[in-house]
Amino acid sequence: MPTAGKVLVIDDDLDFLEFIRIILEAKGYSVTCAQNADEGLSLMRQEHPDVVLLDILMSYTMEGLDVTRAMGADPEISNIPLIIVSAVFTGANGLQRQGEKLPPIAAFMSKPVEPDELLSIIDQAIRSTKNSSTEVKP
Repeated sequence: MPTAGKVLVIDDDLDFLEFIRIILEAKGYSVTCAQNADEGLSLMRQEHPDVVLLDILMSYTMEGLDVTRAMGADPEISNIPLIIVSAVFTGANGLQRQGEKLPPIAAFMSKPVEPDELLSIIDQAIRSTKNSSTEVKP
């Protein structure tokens, strides 16, 4: 049975990972979870998800920023859209250093997330990516 899309969730909060997994799987998404930056980057390269939900503050301060920078530097995963979900991070300030390429950031969401809003943003990010990859270029 086809899925609504593949989502990778990177967060060190096990309760949050399980909460998001339940919400997304109930709507037909295939969900993979990672508890740290290294695991998340490895899974991105293996699974090629349609979208990544990323917490910025994990086991050490700003670990999520390391993920965005690593994604931007790796052509294999640099076009995967990100949804940044964090209890304290509220915007793009501080995300990008001069000269750095970042992956596309579809949205910033504050924890706790509202499930319907999250589902809408994920759906929009996946549709946008699939539409842009199927467009015929002149």
